[in-house]
Amino acid sequence: MTTHICLVSAQAAPNLLPVLDPELKPKEVALLVSEKMRKAANALSTVLKELGIRTTTVPLEDEHSSSVIEEALLKIASEREGEEILLNLTGGTKLMALVAQTVAQAANWRSFYVDMDTDAVVWLDKTPGKKLAEQLRLPHYLKSYGFELPDSPVRPQITRDQHDLMHTLITQTGSLEKPLTQLNWLTQLAEDKKQLKIEMSDQQAGNHSLEALLRHFTEAGLLQVNQNTISYTDEAARDFVKGGWLELHAYKCVEAITGETGIRDKAANLTVIGGGVKNEMDIAIMARNRLFVIECKTAHMDRPEAPKANDTLFKLSEICRRVGGLGTRGMLASYRPVADSERKLARALNIELVCGQDLKNLRDQIRAWISAKSRS
Repeated sequence: MTTHICLVSAQAAPNLLPVLDPELKPKEVALLVSEKMRKAANALSTVLKELGIRTTTVPLEDEHSSSVIEEALLKIASEREGEEILLNLTGGTKLMALVAQTVAQAANWRSFYVDMDTDAVVWLDKTPGKKLAEQLRLPHYLKSYGFELPDSPVRPQITRDQHDLMHTLITQTGSLEKPLTQLNWLTQLAEDKKQLKIEMSDQQAGNHSLEALLRHFTEAGLLQVNQNTISYTDEAARDFVKGGWLELHAYKCVEAITGETGIRDKAANLTVIGGGVKNEMDIAIMARNRLFVIECKTAHMDRPEAPKANDTLFKLSEICRRVGGLGTRGMLASYRPVADSERKLARALNIELVCGQDLKNLRDQIRAWISAKSRS
């Protein structure tokens, strides 16, 4: 029987990935846990148990004491005499790792480190490294960071009419930008009023560009126009018109490159709850054993009533940091161009930008983004 000893830290993935690898999967995992990491250990333990792996939590009364750490490790060893023990040195504090490696050498345990940039196990006994099998899916990954999914991940199906409409909106980005801004604003008003109808002003109703855009949405079966009144087919149609179409377009791009990029799992409109706080992700992708998050915006972010581009970038960066750990990557797909200052902020926050006319190449941009080496 094989046991993994894991040093718990805020980053769950390096402890979870080797456990899921068929060649390394243990019967039991012993979690060495400081007081500060108790919540992280509970989340990781929950996932391990769901995966059918016996889990033992070994609390450290003082993670700053080498003797306390050594005593805890020796206790694990004495209770598993004659069993194979593998020590995962990726997590924990530096002191925990140093003491654990010293004990491992004395006890003849094999030790390894998970390199998250290469998705490989690095053995400390100079055994050739091993590429980890990509087994992670969104629910277990997110749960390992302490987040619950109140609903099952959504993997939407796109109709032919929706596909054709999205193609029109993407290929005519420049000419449709102004009328789409008006339609977004009207549709947001309808949603705020919890209505499926909204009245246009005479000026809006007489706008030829808006009239032409409304025809596209009418042909797709999403709304009807009667004189000055826009009537949405249902709430889902209203959401699509307000900007949900760009999320579906991004999801369609992800779906198209799933096989070639090794995407393990994907979802749209994913809601996760942690610490009583709800976090929403337009598109969530599991690839290369890490989480990728795409935020989609069709509103003018320089308008008073709209979320500002800087706020959107900071919010996306915070979601990436809290929900998926240090390896998580974020992308903002915006129908509108953003200012140079906002591009600089995106680079500083390690957020990928695909804006305006660049959306025509969104599939290629996502492919390159997912395949790129980490910049952090």
